[in-house]
Amino acid sequence: MAPENIDWLKMLRQQSSTPISMGELFTNVNDWRTLITHNLIDYIRCHVSTIGGITPAKKLATLSEIHGVRTAWHGPGDISPVGVAANLHLDMSLTNFGIQEYTPMNDALREVFTGCPDIERGYAYLSDRPGLGIDIDEKKAAQYPCIGGIPSWTLARTPDGTASRP
Repeated sequence: MAPENIDWLKMLRQQSSTPISMGELFTNVNDWRTLITHNLIDYIRCHVSTIGGITPAKKLATLSEIHGVRTAWHGPGDISPVGVAANLHLDMSLTNFGIQEYTPMNDALREVFTGCPDIERGYAYLSDRPGLGIDIDEKKAAQYPCIGGIPSWTLARTPDGTASRP
């Protein structure tokens, strides 16, 4: 459902007991405020880097916790291992953790990004290294150059703030 269709979301909420998750296209913590404070969603769903990183995500999770809303950070196949580690560190620090989307990393990513989190039978295991626990081997990264540039579908909003669909 498009973020601007809150009236439809209210109607859906009244007619369904299925948990609702929303926010993948949002780029600002305030975009969720009405959805959270009016109990229109059960899960916040967002790309942590799109909303500004770990600190804004933590603030959003805190606002959500007060209203009984849980987290469901976005973890698609195009997120870097650094993003995966950030998501998982947030998950493990929150009392309102809900679910974590995860796409397995291929061998090339694990070769370039050392210290990647391990996922085994649905459980996440973080590196015990400082920070997010990830290091980047630049020499190995040079063996895998970006082909074709950054895809245009990664833009979630236009410069004036309106939603932009891929």
